[in-house]
Amino acid sequence: MNSSTEEYPSLSVQAPLSAAKGRTSNEAAAEQTRAAGPETSRESAPSRLGYLDWLRGLAAVIMLQGHVFHSFTLPALRDGAIYQLSQFLGGMPPAMFLFLTGITLAFLMDSSDRKGLAVRAKLGAVLRRAGFLLSMAYLLRLQLWLFAWPQNPWTDLLKVDILNCMGVGVVAMSALALVSTFDRIRWAAFAGVAIAALSPLVSAANWTAPPEIVRNHVAPSLEFFSFFPWTAYLAFGISAGSLLRYVPSGQIERVMQWSALLGMALAGVAHYLANIPYSVYPNSEFWLNNPTQIFIKTGVVMVLTPIAYLWNQFVVGNRWNWLRQLGATSLLVYWVHIELAYGNWFWRWKERSSTAETALAALAVIALMVALSAARTRWHQWKGYLPEVVYRPLGIFTA
Repeated sequence: MNSSTEEYPSLSVQAPLSAAKGRTSNEAAAEQTRAAGPETSRESAPSRLGYLDWLRGLAAVIMLQGHVFHSFTLPALRDGAIYQLSQFLGGMPPAMFLFLTGITLAFLMDSSDRKGLAVRAKLGAVLRRAGFLLSMAYLLRLQLWLFAWPQNPWTDLLKVDILNCMGVGVVAMSALALVSTFDRIRWAAFAGVAIAALSPLVSAANWTAPPEIVRNHVAPSLEFFSFFPWTAYLAFGISAGSLLRYVPSGQIERVMQWSALLGMALAGVAHYLANIPYSVYPNSEFWLNNPTQIFIKTGVVMVLTPIAYLWNQFVVGNRWNWLRQLGATSLLVYWVHIELAYGNWFWRWKERSSTAETALAALAVIALMVALSAARTRWHQWKGYLPEVVYRPLGIFTA
């Protein structure tokens, strides 16, 4: 989802080496983007930040195949290696989306700093982002419920999905907009560690008194994207994004090297700690609330980020790339694929497909989402041929 997401703003800009002039890579990128205009900034030179769209697109592909396999595969085949691998990999996209949302949020905070905005304006910019995410979350739930009516109960409207988690998390992290970009690096990282570390304790608390909707938003759950522990990825993303905005362009490659090394170290140490026979917590579950799982996935994202950077800089260049295309419109892709995978459109094949048939369905959905994404980016070229009553509602995805 590009909270690219459109929350996820597309970040395809180029930044020349500009450290000698005292500018960061992103300041130079912003200046060049303004000079080039909204279209040429996407298609001229190799992108310095397009790798984030590429990484988001990779997360989208993993998500698409995971949801199709989860929805279409015969129950009798779900113990097989292919299905298990599909679902194991499917655990990574939420962490990647939240981390990348944190990066884009850090860019927004840094931009407010550079504009010299007042405290109220800084908070307002962040809270508007949160409002957009929460609005999209409940509109998505409403659309899914209406399309499935009358089979689904009204309580489905209150499900806590990843967009809800993003919106609530952005509100919680809004205070970071009030500190400098340099201080934001450490305070966001500290917030991520604290959220991860507190998750087992939050699980152990008595949650019988609070309303169910509060419990679903806050307490760790295997069914919902609750604040604990998922918002830790958002906080770590804010820290990483602040670092990217702080360092000069000439040091980006060095940052990527350290990201890979520290990511492998973090994942390795966390994996070791997850397998020792004792714990500082009286009770914790690895897949539910254990901090080591958060650190392992964060380490993996830290390794994938420099891979995405190198691939985009030296292989993809300024050519069109289908992963980057998906990542630039991930909110639209997320919204539509949920309806396709879990709605009633293909009920005949739900939980009735073989592994081979499900794999073909996954490829078809991915291809369809790439085509939809490409159509969205060309929206402004052909919306003039449509009556206003048609393109106005669709503009929510194309603003």
